[in-house]
Amino acid sequence: MTDTPNTPDWIAEQPGLTAIALLAGLLAVFVLLPYLQYVLFGIVLAYILLPVQDRVEQYLRPTIAATTVVVATFLAVLIPLVYTITVATRQSLSIVRAIRQGDINVETIENVFETNGYAVDLVSLYEANQGRIASGIQEVTNAALGLVGSLPKMFIGLTVTVFVLFALLRDGKRLVAWFQWVLPIDDEILEELRVGLDQLMWASVVGNVAVAGIQSILLGIGLAVAGVPAVIFLTVATFILTLLPLVGAFGIWIPAAVYLVTVQRPTAAVAMIVYGLLVTFSDTYLRPALIGQTAAFNSAIVVIGIFGGLIVFGAVGLFIGPVVLGGAKLTLDCFARERTTDTKAERSVEWMEPRSTEPETAGGGDSSVDSDGNDHSSSE
Repeated sequence: MTDTPNTPDWIAEQPGLTAIALLAGLLAVFVLLPYLQYVLFGIVLAYILLPVQDRVEQYLRPTIAATTVVVATFLAVLIPLVYTITVATRQSLSIVRAIRQGDINVETIENVFETNGYAVDLVSLYEANQGRIASGIQEVTNAALGLVGSLPKMFIGLTVTVFVLFALLRDGKRLVAWFQWVLPIDDEILEELRVGLDQLMWASVVGNVAVAGIQSILLGIGLAVAGVPAVIFLTVATFILTLLPLVGAFGIWIPAAVYLVTVQRPTAAVAMIVYGLLVTFSDTYLRPALIGQTAAFNSAIVVIGIFGGLIVFGAVGLFIGPVVLGGAKLTLDCFARERTTDTKAERSVEWMEPRSTEPETAGGGDSSVDSDGNDHSSSE
């Protein structure tokens, strides 16, 4: 039976310093908690933009390069994003008005089904749920408008995000080296965790954002060609639905096909169904092509990580949630492997220790017996 490990020397020799370090870390966590999602958002942005920062640093100093990247990101991403969300909100409000005013002719859809031998009472079904449909869309729109109402807090949060992004772009590598120096973990294990977390971040960010962006753009082009109204709103909705597991682009192109049937364009509706299926099933090819295979990810980690991350971290939890669960799995794997290795090593040492089966001589000297039975003992 092996002895329990002793208290590490760095704790036994400096208990006061250890307590202060733990207290300082705990206070730092409390300071970060109110704006944790904005800090995490800055970390995600810094991870995405770090290759750009490295490229710009070849021509400019790190501080100037980080400033350039942050300003370019603000101009090229945030402003168009705000404009797109504004247009999508306006179009969603117009859809709500159209539903409440009865502008959508459901009787046409019912007649098409009856012509093909399917008796469906869509009129009563639509009238019974018309208010719920409009209310659902309006709740989403009100949530978007509610973000406008919290502009002061959002402004402070985005300011935190910008400063976190700038600091990580300029000093991110030194920060990683500092963590490796501070954490009492072997360098080999830290490097393994760093590589694993890098793969998880790449898979989570690229696997969600890039695939959702490609699918939403493809479907948006198809909706525009088909002449479906509120294309910007539907494209943004496609992006959001594609980010969520078990939900995808079919939540948009099926209603779009129904709308095309309503306006008596069955050919366009069939084309939309075929095109929508291609966009939906492109996920099977896009994800492996973009992110490859990551051992720490499986379907349970992705689903629980995304929905749990949304509740704990807000919108940024879409990307951070799976990384947290996948990182926990990597860390526990390393811990279990090291513990198992240490236990096997201790058992191997115990097993290899020689055990004497003969009593020692009284004089403590060497003793030997030759083939004739003569005793050749020597003692000093």
